Amino acid sequence: MLSRTADHLFWMARYTERAENTARMLDATYQLSLLPQSDEYAELGWRAMLSISELSGIYSAAHHGMKSREVIDFMARDLTNPSSIVSCLRAARENARAVRSSTNSELWESLNTTWLDCQRMLADGILEREPYAFFEWVKFRSHLSRGVQLGTLVKDDAFYFMRLGTFIERADNTARILDVKFEMMEQRADTSAQPFDYHHWVAVLGSVSGLEVYRRVYRDVITPERVAGLLILYGDWPRSLAASIAEVEQLIGHVTKGRDTDAARLAAHLSAELKNGHIVDILRGGLHAYLVNFLARVNDLASRVSREFLLPIAPEAPAAPEQTQTQTQTQTQTQGNG
Repeated sequence: MLSRTADHLFWMARYTERAENTARMLDATYQLSLLPQSDEYAELGWRAMLSISELSGIYSAAHHGMKSREVIDFMARDLTNPSSIVSCLRAARENARAVRSSTNSELWESLNTTWLDCQRMLADGILEREPYAFFEWVKFRSHLSRGVQLGTLVKDDAFYFMRLGTFIERADNTARILDVKFEMMEQRADTSAQPFDYHHWVAVLGSVSGLEVYRRVYRDVITPERVAGLLILYGDWPRSLAASIAEVEQLIGHVTKGRDTDAARLAAHLSAELKNGHIVDILRGGLHAYLVNFLARVNDLASRVSREFLLPIAPEAPAAPEQTQTQTQTQTQTQGNG
């Protein structure tokens, strides 16, 4: 498969997954903002969400204060934000259009309809009227896109590169969600806030579709340590770090046909560490330090995948006129999402 084609497919899937994860983060933070709490802590929630995607600087340059409506607008439909839902859906559609012959009409129609309906819904005021309904719709459209892939596409290199983009993006976002939410809890010095903390962790689990899974696995009260264990190490749940990296390892194996490459070795090492890890050891060494290291290694893995199979990631510099759209998108991802 041509590197350019693989690149478009990879980024089409990453942007679709990123739109879904942004909707999940917005939904969880919005639900938490409705709970009784101080203005300072409510603002901390919105600031933490912006820091997940490293977008605090871009937001602060154009906005004064941390009003919930402004943050939601910035993260949902602001085209100056490269990781907003609208920006991601548009980028996914453009990448899909560039490689229509490598997928099928059903996948193209799914992504194209999502983009067109998104514009119509936002113009009708759904974000102001029912933001939670819009977030649920974005998640549903992402599920639909993956369902079309799984249910209609041949399992060839095109399929593997799409899935590779999905799970690299998912691992990155799950780690960011967990890191920022734990940091928020550490900044809350009020030890009498246990009822609020319960709703906090319910919202965190809900943001990654993990509440029912948690109850099935632990059958006990929700604790931060168990939430971390579920999101990091529970390999039978497809949104955990362990499951995501295991998928990445397998998909790279399909693409390389078993050849030894830097990307394959790094994916294998990461996957083995997660399969054999223990949450007690992770917490003893510091969860934040662990997640920062994990994010750095996932970013390194994505860079190696780009160097070995896709279009190389260009150095951070103004885009030259002859650069392709996908190279520019890749730079945007690297700058906007760490």
